[in-house]
Amino acid sequence: MKKNMLLVIMTALLVVNIALTAVMMFSVLSTSRKTSKLIDGISTALNIDTGAAGGKGESGEAEVPVSSTVVYNIADPMTIMLKKVPESEGGDGKEHYCVVSVSLSLNSDNPDYKSNGEGDLTNYEPLIKDAINSVISNYTLEDARNNQDQMKAEILAQVRSIFNSDFVFNVSFRDIMFQ
Repeated sequence: MKKNMLLVIMTALLVVNIALTAVMMFSVLSTSRKTSKLIDGISTALNIDTGAAGGKGESGEAEVPVSSTVVYNIADPMTIMLKKVPESEGGDGKEHYCVVSVSLSLNSDNPDYKSNGEGDLTNYEPLIKDAINSVISNYTLEDARNNQDQMKAEILAQVRSIFNSDFVFNVSFRDIMFQ
């Protein structure tokens, strides 16, 4: 009789355990979904890529497929004098230079691409070089070495303002040297 009573109690506890586990799973699952939705909303508001499919890059702009990318290389390397840091401010007082070769990535699917020479920016090269020069010459040697991404972003903004368009979507340094 004792064995039967223990068997009944164990079976009842097993059923209760399964029921409570199911309730807990459903409550955790719904909470997990709500948390995921909240994190996605916050990351969208902060413009952070969480790996979800959205077709946007880090900058929040639409990504350009490689098949639609045309690279325009500025043929000659540019030698640009960097901003001098006086000895009184901890600098060495010497003139420093940056030698850089720049490439622009163009979106051939953008309507402005066709109206601006279809990838041949030779006529605009003096304006582009001036924009590059004006940005890089505002940096000291240390700042230029440490902030290349910021320099690229500023050059991109200047080039976009020249064309009043965003068909230029990336600036790359093929070679960059400091002296």
